[in-house]
Amino acid sequence: MQLPQLFLDKMKELLREQYEAFIASYEEDKAQGLRVNPLKVSAEELARIAPFALSGVPWAAEGFYYGKEDRPGKHPYHEAGLIYIQEPSAMAVGALVDPRPGETVLDLCAAPGGKTTHLAGRMNGEGLLVANEPHPARAKILSQNVERLGVRNAVVTNEMPDKLADRFPVFFDRILVDAPCSGEGMFRKDPDACAQWSIDHVAMCATRQLDILASAAKMLKPGGRLVYSTCTFSPEENEGAISRFVELHPEFTIEDAHAYEGFDHGRADWTADAAPGIGETLRLWPHRIRGEGHYAAVLRKADGEEETVRRKYAKGLTDRKALKDYFTFAEETLTVTPAGEFTLFGDQLYIMPAGMLSLDQLKVVRPGWHLGTLKKNRFEPSHALALSLRGDEVRNRLSLSSDSTRMLAYLKGEALEAEGSKGWHLVEVDGYSIGWGKLADGTLKNHFPKGLRWTGG
Repeated sequence: MQLPQLFLDKMKELLREQYEAFIASYEEDKAQGLRVNPLKVSAEELARIAPFALSGVPWAAEGFYYGKEDRPGKHPYHEAGLIYIQEPSAMAVGALVDPRPGETVLDLCAAPGGKTTHLAGRMNGEGLLVANEPHPARAKILSQNVERLGVRNAVVTNEMPDKLADRFPVFFDRILVDAPCSGEGMFRKDPDACAQWSIDHVAMCATRQLDILASAAKMLKPGGRLVYSTCTFSPEENEGAISRFVELHPEFTIEDAHAYEGFDHGRADWTADAAPGIGETLRLWPHRIRGEGHYAAVLRKADGEEETVRRKYAKGLTDRKALKDYFTFAEETLTVTPAGEFTLFGDQLYIMPAGMLSLDQLKVVRPGWHLGTLKKNRFEPSHALALSLRGDEVRNRLSLSSDSTRMLAYLKGEALEAEGSKGWHLVEVDGYSIGWGKLADGTLKNHFPKGLRWTGG
């Protein structure tokens, strides 16, 4: 790999005696990781059933390394949302946020969704999770991953951080700012990041990061936790950004971020006017752990009385007659009828998480749990609903083995021969939901989304 000479010169000056080991790491294979989705399966159960060579990631209870010969992203468990392919170092960030069920949580720069879905798993479907991504195409990918992992309590927005700050002042218990950065820590994994690197780009990122942090500060409640992370080595974007932020926002203090074996600490000598506690931040180096480069800081906002803010909360549909076809479907197909603050986006029916603020004049990609489509005189359930359900929540299901020809046929979009009651059936892989089928006259019509269908053998 051809690394930029200015980057090499900079790292040699910073790392000194560790420089040779750092450079040697670029000749090694990158670590490959996946994270279990506890909304669907436990880490212990996945380790038991997965046909991959798995070993635990020390800093994330949900994380595993897998072998370079394995292809978990091409396995039905991936389509069923049991796993998320994630770089191992990145798993440390969600663990630092450590959200609790029932809290209000924001992932401010959330695409493609690895850290969002990590937070969702720890929240266990309770509370409100807002996942925001300013770039429209990336926000769509974020929404797709939220769907695949069966997350019920997330709203996906597509706004700039300052616009979001105007809507959600002093609102969140925890906020993650996984900031856009120069990507130096991903050079081994992502050659494009290497090609785009420059000293000017580093400086531009550092300025933008400070603006994003300022928006996050407005949205955090007194006593709340703010976690800042990057995938770069640059002190300007790491220790420098945090030190400038704390200077501008003295209500924030740096907390001790738990360091696992191989983790390094922030370097006060790498930035001018380092903030008190900068040595409690974390650096993850590819020559010291099985993972790529990362930086993380945990900050706490001072306790105090919450400001009295007038809020306009989202209101659900009041005309339940408009939902009669949905309730008919639920009575016929489900053992428990999902209910709450219903909202319609066109003909698409959602349940918004409790406590969500008004969606008015907010660019929303996914306003909550997607139930399905209200069509003329009938309701068609969404793929998102299937992926979020357990087998005991439906009246009819068809469970297929992950290594069976019938499972492969289903993923290819083929109809299946089946017996049972007429109507909607939840299709499962080894007992875990993966999609819908509709049974009539011994044939299960395939409702696995066309855009997700497998091709080839």
